[in-house]
This record gives sequence, structure tokens and C-alpha cells, in this order.
Amino acid sequence: MSKQNEKGTALITGASSGIGATYAERLAQRGFDLLLVARDQQRLEALAERLAREHGVKAEVFKADLTSKADLQTVEQRLRSDTAISLLVNNAGVAMNGTLAEADLDKVESMIQLNVVALTRLSAAAAANFGGVGRGAIINLASVVALAPEMFNAVYSASKAYVLSLTQTLHGEVAKLGVQVQAVLPGVTRTEIWERSGMDESALPPEMIMEVGEMVDAALAGFDQDELVTIPSLPDAADWGALLAARSKLGPNLSRNSAAARYK
Repeated sequence: MSKQNEKGTALITGASSGIGATYAERLAQRGFDLLLVARDQQRLEALAERLAREHGVKAEVFKADLTSKADLQTVEQRLRSDTAISLLVNNAGVAMNGTLAEADLDKVESMIQLNVVALTRLSAAAAANFGGVGRGAIINLASVVALAPEMFNAVYSASKAYVLSLTQTLHGEVAKLGVQVQAVLPGVTRTEIWERSGMDESALPPEMIMEVGEMVDAALAGFDQDELVTIPSLPDAADWGALLAARSKLGPNLSRNSAAARYK
């Protein structure tokens, strides 16, 4: 059996550019076969052809719009039934600018469909597939705005907080089945998401913007270290540990049979 078949196939959503395309490159280097999912078939095919040629892996293109229920269900069914798939990278997502009161709510709903609903359904399909055979991994792309919602657009921040929470809970469900789960929380990363969302990347301090290759390499290093949550730009992991410890301290008092004295 060849090395890449031993690794299995990585299904990557939003694979045609940016973070998704970089994950495809890095995972091909590691010997994974690829199942590349996005709307832009021409870009997918060019990427698949190059990675197959350069790394000797199989690279299949799967054109799908994950905001379409029919397309999403097709990808979901493939993920549930294909035992060669061993890794899901839930990368597809969009951002938007502006306040909730002024937002185009159809665009808001579409963002929730992609960032939340599609990611949830694909995570569920992968958990069923991988848990059934006792191996596999799910990488969910969240964002640091999950921890700092005041920084950015309300719905985008909320969608990424959802991704973080879902991943943490999912870990508790599937780790005992041999399935690895990781939430990646990038800061500002130089990708096309800025232009598409109408935001001006050049208005941000350069020291806030990470190149996409460095971000993905850090995320995969965290994956190799079996981190549940990876924050690529965080210098001291103890800071994240302190946040978890503070949350744990709240735990015994979050649900009690009487209200706190200050409310009486």
C-alpha cells in the first residue's frame, strides 16, 4: 500500500484559495490524497492537477456551494460513506463588515449557513464515519474573534464562537472513539476574505497580519501536538491555560438552586 493511501484522504472545504489551498498543499506534502471542495471548479482543477503532479497524490475536485442544501447534502453523504476519508478540514467560511442593524439579512443568513450550518453537518458526518472505524481527525477553522467578539462584526464573531464551542464539545464526544479534533483560531491572515467582505486590509497595522503559509504551518504544528485549540499567534500557551482555569473556577457556581445574594 502506498504512503498516501495509508494516510487516507483529506476533504478540505473552501479549498480553491487562501487557507484551504494552503492546507491542501501541506497535506499533499504529508502524503494525503485530497478531496478538494469549493465553488470555483477551474481553480480547484488547476490546484488539484499541480498537487497531484508535484506530490504524487490523488487529488479529486468536488464542485459544491455549501450554502446550497442540495450541494451540502451531496458532500455530507460522500463524507459519511467514503471510508478512505481520514481527515476533514472545515475551512469554508465568509466574513462581512458593518453593524447588524444595517446588515443585508439575506447575506447574514447565507454566512450562518456556511460558517455554522454547513460546518455542523459536515462535522457530524465526519464524526459518524471516523468514530465508526476508530480513527480520523476533524480540523475546524474558527477565529480569534471567538475570544474577542468586540473586535469585529457581530454575526461573524458569533459564528466563530459557535465553531469553537462545537469543537470543544465534539472533542468530549469523539476522543474516546479515537478521533482527533482541533479548533484553529487565526488572527488576521492575508487571504481573499478581506476583499470579498468589503474590508480594507491595508487599514490594519502590518504587525497584525500573518501570512497564510505561516498560519497553516503553525496550525498543523498544533495539530501534531494534539492541541484541542490552537491560536497560531499566541506567544505564551499559559495565557490560554489561564483562561481555561478561570472558566473552570466558574463551573461549580454556574447552576445552583438559589440566585446569588446580589440579586436578592
